[in-house]
Amino acid sequence: MTQASPEQLDLSACDREPIRTPGSIQPHGFMLTLSPALEVLQASANLAQWAGMDAGEALGRPLREVIGEPAHARLALELGSGTLGARPLYLGTVTMENGRHFDVLGHAWDKLVIAEFEAVDRPRPADFRHLYPLISDFLARVNEHASIPALTDLAARHVRSVTGFGRVMVYQFDPAGHGRVVAESKDADYESYLGQSFPASDIPAQARELYTLSPIRLIQDANYVPAPLLPPHNPVTGKANDLSFAALRSVSPVHLQYMRNMGTLASMSVSLLVKGKLWGLISCHNTSPRPVSVEQRTACEQLGQILSLCIESREDASELQFRLEVRRIMVELLGHLTKGSDFLENMSGVFPELLRFARAGGVAIVADDRILTYGDTPDEAAIRALSTWLAVQGHVEVFHTSHLAAVYPPAGAFTRSASGLMALPISRIHKHYLLWFRPELVQTVEWAGNPYENKIAAPNAPTQLSPRTSFAAWRETIHGHSLPWHSAEIELTTEFRSALLGIALERAEQMAELAEELGRANKELEAFSYSVSHDLRAPLRHIVGFSDLLLESAGTEDADRRQRFLKNIKESARLAGKLVDDLLSFSQMGRAALRPTAVDMNDLVSACIDKLGIDIGQRNVDWHIDHLPTVQADPSFLHLAVYNLLSNAVKFTAQRDPAVIRIWAEDGPEEAVFHVADNGAGFNMDYVHKLFGVFQRLHRMEDFQGTGIGLANVRRIVERHNGRVWAESRQGEGATFSFSIPKSSPTP
Repeated sequence: MTQASPEQLDLSACDREPIRTPGSIQPHGFMLTLSPALEVLQASANLAQWAGMDAGEALGRPLREVIGEPAHARLALELGSGTLGARPLYLGTVTMENGRHFDVLGHAWDKLVIAEFEAVDRPRPADFRHLYPLISDFLARVNEHASIPALTDLAARHVRSVTGFGRVMVYQFDPAGHGRVVAESKDADYESYLGQSFPASDIPAQARELYTLSPIRLIQDANYVPAPLLPPHNPVTGKANDLSFAALRSVSPVHLQYMRNMGTLASMSVSLLVKGKLWGLISCHNTSPRPVSVEQRTACEQLGQILSLCIESREDASELQFRLEVRRIMVELLGHLTKGSDFLENMSGVFPELLRFARAGGVAIVADDRILTYGDTPDEAAIRALSTWLAVQGHVEVFHTSHLAAVYPPAGAFTRSASGLMALPISRIHKHYLLWFRPELVQTVEWAGNPYENKIAAPNAPTQLSPRTSFAAWRETIHGHSLPWHSAEIELTTEFRSALLGIALERAEQMAELAEELGRANKELEAFSYSVSHDLRAPLRHIVGFSDLLLESAGTEDADRRQRFLKNIKESARLAGKLVDDLLSFSQMGRAALRPTAVDMNDLVSACIDKLGIDIGQRNVDWHIDHLPTVQADPSFLHLAVYNLLSNAVKFTAQRDPAVIRIWAEDGPEEAVFHVADNGAGFNMDYVHKLFGVFQRLHRMEDFQGTGIGLANVRRIVERHNGRVWAESRQGEGATFSFSIPKSSPTP
């Protein structure tokens, strides 16, 4: 391959240069491509210069005849073993019959065995004994330097001491591919590029991709004349040879001119890969040609790998710390948002935390016509127009940009407060947004030369091969951008949105429960009203009626009649008082706090039966009580519930002799279920849905007295314990009332 003249190069096509298939090598060595049987398939055109045999003459001949028997004997075993990988492996140092010495690298790629012979002055093998002290020293000092800048500075100094290059820089690439020099070690005569940036076009995407595959590249002399491979195409594939991993691979003529424009005649680059991606480069420059031995390159490659691992661990630690802090703020936010009933008011109450969460300068909530703002934000009209634009764009997930004016031109009017925007839709139905604004961050980037100079200069201009005419510092001030949004902020904002929607859903469920509770309370209120208007009025009517009769009979001397009237008045007054007491008890039942504790149901049932002794009197009641479990419940409330059930059983078996009342339980893993069965009057199952309602009676007052509140109390008590209550009956044959108490403690 012939060095292209400046007039022949087109810089606009440099990103399409065939850098993997240049068809030639650098001339400080020679290359042979071999078949598995070690027959020479291709040879570099400079073979005669190094081995004394013309390249054309070598084709088709056994390797032995090209490099001589001693060298063949040294290499044949490994070159022909079929175990070579894609990465070049140092196979040893051989001496040709003409007395020249070569370090030999071998690898298998592109369906060929590729042998590279680099000329060296020594007859002995490369000495890797110096590698261990270098690596161990670097490792020892890595632990002393915690930060990435300190580590890169240390690496630059180590690589320079190993290779002797005049300037060693450590690049870091940004997401756009621009490189910034973050560390540098140089001789005093070299210009400093520390802190300067190089545009992405200096190292095009395809070059960065190749750096990811092949971790080291050496250009020994930028003025070299490439040695083409003969024949020019791979005899196996029929295409240009893929030399991606070859140490002698020739590089783009554009890049060589770039180096010369920069005043650099030798360079070496070591890739820094973090999590499989190209993080940066260790880039070495020298003003004069400079060979780098295989052992030196190996040491630098290892050092680059160690530096990459150190950078990855530091970045992981920093990332984790940042995420933990953002998550901590998010949890704090959510804690506040669950307290109040007004969601928007809650949001506005945590504005300072919202700013810290997104490291923003201003925040706004847009909900219908309401706009709540905090911090440095655009005015309401601008926010309203922005939210309309977001709705039109159909953003249903987190939207973010650090250059809002680029996607929403009206934002150019408020770049000072809102160059960056992160928008979070907070409703799946309405166009409601939570907006974070980041202020403009004016940046001054110092480029190593003006990256915007015309890349195709006037014909015959000597500098047309460089992306720019010089590498002198050129400063650019960038406006309209904010601090970029961190990936953790974006991810956790998405998580925050899910949590917000969850809170909203929970709030809706609470409202539904409240509505249900309100409906039940309304029904109870209706029953209460009915009671007041009917049940409670009935004894009052009796009192009034018998009082009238008593007055009318005041002149008579019928003492028995007056006595009967007074007795009826007394009974009616007593019933009215009991109704009022039961209503008060029922009302208090819903407000009093539960005090759950372990309750032995055997003792509780015994106490209830003792209390019923007066009601039972001389009646013949046959109790059948199984052993009952212990439950966690409020003993006072539970006592009242069981007493009501047993009292009902006693009352509705009044016409049975003997009355048979059975009490048993089923102790399950989740709950204990208790049953109270009797052989009394029973009830009609058609009306079972009314059984536990307030003032609901399924029997006539004349047959079985009662206020109709007892079973309502039972249901309220059991439900306060998160349990269930139900009943079954066959009219005239008795009834069974059941209730359950969960094993988990009820809410106090």
